[in-house]
Order: sequence, then C-alpha cells, then structure tokens
Amino acid sequence: MNIKHIATVDIDEAELDDLVMLFDQYMVFYQRPSAPDNYRSYLAERLQNNEASVFIAYSDTQEAAGFVLNYHTFSSVALGQILVLNDLFVAPAYRSSGVATSLIEQSIQLAKTTGAVRVDLATGIDNVSAQALYEKLGFAIDTEFFAYSLTVQ
Repeated sequence: MNIKHIATVDIDEAELDDLVMLFDQYMVFYQRPSAPDNYRSYLAERLQNNEASVFIAYSDTQEAAGFVLNYHTFSSVALGQILVLNDLFVAPAYRSSGVATSLIEQSIQLAKTTGAVRVDLATGIDNVSAQALYEKLGFAIDTEFFAYSLTVQ
C-alpha cells in the first residue's frame, strides 16, 4: 500500500481523478447524489486554496483504494490548532485490509507535525464499524461538549 499526501495546488489530474472517483463513492455512501463534476470543483478549490490536506491510498497495482480529507481549524478553549478528519472512505474491495488505519495514522502524524493539539472527527451514529476502528486507535466520544448544527441554506 502506497499513500500519497496531497496538500497543495500541485495535485496532478490523475490524482484529482482518483480523489474524485473515491469522493463520489463516499458521497453516495452517505446518500448524496453522484455528482463527480461538482465534487471535482469543490475538491480542487479546497486544495488550490490550501484549505485541506488529502491522503490517497493506492494498492500495489496503483488502484486508488481510499482517501482521507482533513481540514485545519482552531480551538479557543484548547488554545491551539485542531485537525478535523472530515472525510474517510475506503473502496469496498479494500475494506478490512488496513487501509483505513493507515490513512488515519497519516492524519494523526500530520496533526503532530503541524503542531495541532488534537484530531477531531465525526461519524454516522449507525456506522458501528467506523466507531470500533476509531476507538481501537484511541479516539474517544466527547463527553464534555454537545455538537449542534444549523443549516442556513
């Protein structure tokens, strides 16, 4: 398994194609419409504006196997930078093979090298397999704060 870090505007078209293909599957998994052109624009903009860091896992045959997309933000209470592991997806053929663990470990290493004080993530309430993996890797459910969201569009 080879993992490539994509964090700048120098993403090449082949890598962007791989990312979009995986991201489209991710969105369908979360019951969003397949819209590769929209996702390409969104992802390219995030990368061009240095608003996201992406890791793409490739199989030994150079097939895109999974990705993780991270955003950098800050916490006033923690007085530091937070890495938000926002999106994680592994193609069905590569699940249970360590790809997700490798991608998460890359995100944790990125947080350490950028001086972040923690890595935050959220997952679906019914995504029990992801919850088990996160807990196995040391993530804990927040018991200090509730998360709220307000849709404004």
